[in-house]
Amino acid sequence: MAGTPTNSGEVVITPVSGKADRVAFVDLAYRINAQDPAWVPPLRMEATELVTPGKNPFFEHAEVQLFLARRGGQVVGRISAHIDKLATAMDPVQGMGPGTGNWGLMEAEDEAVAKALIARAEDWLREKGMTRVLAPISMSIWEEPGQLVRGFEQSPTVMMGHQSKRYPPYIEAMGYAPAKSLLTYELDISKEFPPLIQRIVASGEKNPRIRTRGVDKSKFDAEAKLILDILNDAWSDNWGFVPFTDTEIAYAGKKFKPIVREDLIMIAEYDGEPVAFMMTLPDLNEVLKPMGGSLFPFNWAKLLLWLRKPQSRTMRVPLMGVRKRLQASRLASQLAFMMIEYIRRNAVARYGSSRGEIGWILDDNQGMVAIADAIDSKVNKEYVIYGKSLAS
Repeated sequence: MAGTPTNSGEVVITPVSGKADRVAFVDLAYRINAQDPAWVPPLRMEATELVTPGKNPFFEHAEVQLFLARRGGQVVGRISAHIDKLATAMDPVQGMGPGTGNWGLMEAEDEAVAKALIARAEDWLREKGMTRVLAPISMSIWEEPGQLVRGFEQSPTVMMGHQSKRYPPYIEAMGYAPAKSLLTYELDISKEFPPLIQRIVASGEKNPRIRTRGVDKSKFDAEAKLILDILNDAWSDNWGFVPFTDTEIAYAGKKFKPIVREDLIMIAEYDGEPVAFMMTLPDLNEVLKPMGGSLFPFNWAKLLLWLRKPQSRTMRVPLMGVRKRLQASRLASQLAFMMIEYIRRNAVARYGSSRGEIGWILDDNQGMVAIADAIDSKVNKEYVIYGKSLAS
């Protein structure tokens, strides 16, 4: 049976070296998670790109080492250890900072394998001069941060991670303690928001200084750059923040473009200046899940048809932000509610959607938590980023 532990024999950890090892690193996730009904197999080409220098721009500012665990010659585990130089340059008050390394992408058949992998990743980080680890982060904070600890029964939405419920005890047994919780919220978008929210939206519509608009895909590069400029400003004081590079902006834009819909991504302007945005994506995972990670022989046609006219039960809001100077104002929440409401209407009327998911949101981000509460959404998943000192 796929994913069955092999408990006899010594666990041997070796660095990934060459194409065959990289293939084995990617393939292991499909074997170990094959029996998990909630797991969504990513497209293999994207899973490979994530861990390939020259493909993923994360490698331009990070030092990465992948490891495989073998027992009796069989691959039984994997892990990445990495140091993001942009993260180590941040103020330690924001979570990262000098001396902070990471590991992620862990898959292990059993506890002995997991502990051996974590110990090897820690050793590598120590050898590189790191004094502290935050994990799991796979691999950038913008990709799949945190270990799932609540909501195992639900499949992840697009761009969200899903890990085995076996892993939190393994991690904690290695001396890790929660450093930060990341939450996602779900809500029924088929019904109108509470009357108070409707009044706030209506008030904003009467204000001639406010304008909300969808993105213009004919100006995709410029729109992507504008959104990520607002994002870098809006999130710059957040815990764990690492700025996007120009290369990453271009890479993200290329990756998102096929599922971007002009009426699902809003930009809010105040006195003609773009000051806020909200990005919403149809849940691509709904169509990817039955494909098993492959586009062949006919899945490519199914995906192409879906991309041309997506119908999606769930819409995910992965990113939203308001420029920092406005965040303490009433205007910030008004703009957020206006964008949420307009996107809700479009999602229901044009894409057949009935469910929304917002996140991830830092558990202590009071502004975003208040917005989520105001529209009657509830926490459906929680991811934990653990921390540990690497001092001997």
